Amino acid sequence: MSGIKVILKKCVGCGLCINVCPTQAISLKDKKAVIDLDKCTLCGACPSSCKFEAIVIERQKVVINEDISSYKGVWVFAEQRDSQISSVVFELLAKARVLASELNTYVGAILIGEKIKDQAKELIYRGADKVFVVDSPGLKHYISENYTKVIAGLAGKYKPEIILAGATTTGRSLVSRIAVTLYAGLTADCTGLDIDPKENILIQTRPAFGGNIMAQIISPNFRPQMATVRHKVMPEAEVDKSRKGQIIEEDFDENSLDKRIKFLDFIKEAVSTVNLAEADIIVSGGRGLGDAKNFSLIEELAEALGAAVGSSRACVDAGWIPYSHQVGQTGRTVCPKVYIACGISGQIQHLVGMQSSKIIIAINKDPEAPIFKVANYGIVGDIFKVIPLLIKSLKDMRSGVSVK
Repeated sequence: MSGIKVILKKCVGCGLCINVCPTQAISLKDKKAVIDLDKCTLCGACPSSCKFEAIVIERQKVVINEDISSYKGVWVFAEQRDSQISSVVFELLAKARVLASELNTYVGAILIGEKIKDQAKELIYRGADKVFVVDSPGLKHYISENYTKVIAGLAGKYKPEIILAGATTTGRSLVSRIAVTLYAGLTADCTGLDIDPKENILIQTRPAFGGNIMAQIISPNFRPQMATVRHKVMPEAEVDKSRKGQIIEEDFDENSLDKRIKFLDFIKEAVSTVNLAEADIIVSGGRGLGDAKNFSLIEELAEALGAAVGSSRACVDAGWIPYSHQVGQTGRTVCPKVYIACGISGQIQHLVGMQSSKIIIAINKDPEAPIFKVANYGIVGDIFKVIPLLIKSLKDMRSGVSVK
């Protein structure tokens, strides 16, 4: 076990450790440092501050009893609802093919549900070499506990080297449970995946510290290496109906279902515009709108363009628009053909979610706004004057009126 201790003979009661402790876990008793282990997070700040080397952190040594070289294959969780495979799966299959090629291994896909075997061919056409199908009435609806049992069991049997899933609501809730069950490392919300050519391990890249840096994370000691990947940060795999693959059907014991949980219903959010994640054009509004009622301008422009409505976090936090429209580090990652940012300053947290868009158009009255640094086209002006002109021009074009 890891732990921390004070060497009383060395401690002089100077109090330097108290000043640097972020959790207020250290106090002085009889002029000696005392650490509250319930509060201590083993952050390492106090040993670094101690001039007398009186505080020591003991780290548990990792003992690997298993030959991790026996793990082979890059697996993708094929998330589906109502027998429709999520598009993020096709993005992951494209990346999995690249990773598998570098590791000289195969691409596997895990397909779970009821009456979903026919979808396995689509996964093969998109790049899977093997599709592990678990078809059962008890697995018709996603319940994290049941899906965890299935995938953890498959992983124990076939020993994949890597497991990938989309950073969706389902993927996030599922893969974390699998990682705990398998005692494996997990990196969430990745925007990049690569193979270290020397060590042959997965390099998982994701935003950290509010998006200010891109962290590279590895899991060198345990298998499988696991990651969830943001939607729309990677291109989809092309369809190749000439590809051949193996469909492996696995049995599922209905008696192993978690009886504590019962699926009641799935209520879809009613949206009046195009789905944000799948949209070719997105019009997003920011703090510059000034008030919730002004979002009607964004919605009108989106309707004129056949676009989806997006938002910065500031608008969501203010209650102007539901969270499902938020674009950015803590919202959706999007990659439309055209992204129009209206009254959005362009902080890094927002840019992380949309900077891979093919064309970015920014409208902002501040010529120094950071959004203009990533924009392909910029309009410096008042959005309450610019947007109505754009809407009028689009309507005139549709009605055949000459636009000057």
